[in-house]
Amino acid sequence: MPDLPAAHGHPVVDIHAHYFPSALRPPTRVADDPRWPFLAIDEGGGAGRIMRGTEVFRRVKPALWDMQARLAELDAAGVDMQVISPVPVTLSMWAEGKDAAEFLRRQNDLFAEAVSASGGRLRGLGAVPLQDVDAAITEMLRVKQELRLDGVEIGTRIGDLELDAPVLRPFFAAAQEAGVPLFVHPTDVAHAVRRAEPMYSFGVGMLTDTALAATALVFGGVLEEFPELRVALAHGCGAFPWTYPRTAYGDALLRGGPDPERTAQLNRLVGSLWADALVFDPEHLRLVAERVGADHLMLGTDHPFLTAPLETALTTVTGAAEQNVLSESETARVLGRNALEFLGL
Repeated sequence: MPDLPAAHGHPVVDIHAHYFPSALRPPTRVADDPRWPFLAIDEGGGAGRIMRGTEVFRRVKPALWDMQARLAELDAAGVDMQVISPVPVTLSMWAEGKDAAEFLRRQNDLFAEAVSASGGRLRGLGAVPLQDVDAAITEMLRVKQELRLDGVEIGTRIGDLELDAPVLRPFFAAAQEAGVPLFVHPTDVAHAVRRAEPMYSFGVGMLTDTALAATALVFGGVLEEFPELRVALAHGCGAFPWTYPRTAYGDALLRGGPDPERTAQLNRLVGSLWADALVFDPEHLRLVAERVGADHLMLGTDHPFLTAPLETALTTVTGAAEQNVLSESETARVLGRNALEFLGL
């Protein structure tokens, strides 16, 4: 277990981790469409591949699908509880609504099975077919009420729709009414960066994509219309903590000049967001905490995709305490209790 002096006596909860059920397969009616992802496990089970048709989308390790491998890694890192969410490629925003609904319903059932079999170590976020808002609301309520998962993961864009699109408002209204927290994760970032190499798409595209989503939520009226909605954004809200002042300045120009009431309102809306602390540099957490508040920061690891993801993420948070970015009590909350509050536990 890593040295976590601020966490002694407090739960360590990872809000951002991914799971791919080995039994998940494309819908029968459209199974020959090569865009559907599925898991291929190598002989012996020591490695696997997320496939799309005959294309290897990503090489993965057993903790992505194997419960015992996952729990062993959580034990080694000192993580008490992990919240698993869908691998973003499975959200399938490109598919027809009825096919996506079938695929995601099956995935949600498999998530519930994994959570149930984890002995209390895992919690889960489901997925919904947001290309069909009515179907998405129905599945969201099933996820919460029948499957007892804790929330829903959604993408930064729904097809070509930004998150402030009017057609999505009924979904946000239903999430607020049902008390379902939403975790926003980048999916296809090609529209957010003009170079496809990983150092650009991973390093810049994901952060830009997430910032665009946060901007839509804050400046597009979603958080103003639904003040009780709980929304967390992956990767420390992306670039949004840095772009926010300039965006607010542009907002003031469009409105004819600075308005202290508008500034205070925007700051409140930004402060209602939640974020994980997966920013790779403790010093970066200083500004993220300034924007959303240290009480809205949560440990997130992206486990099991990154190299040593659990240890890297834990070190970022505890390093923030060592650099006086976070107090010891704030660090303890970021490592666990904030996530429990976000989930409504």
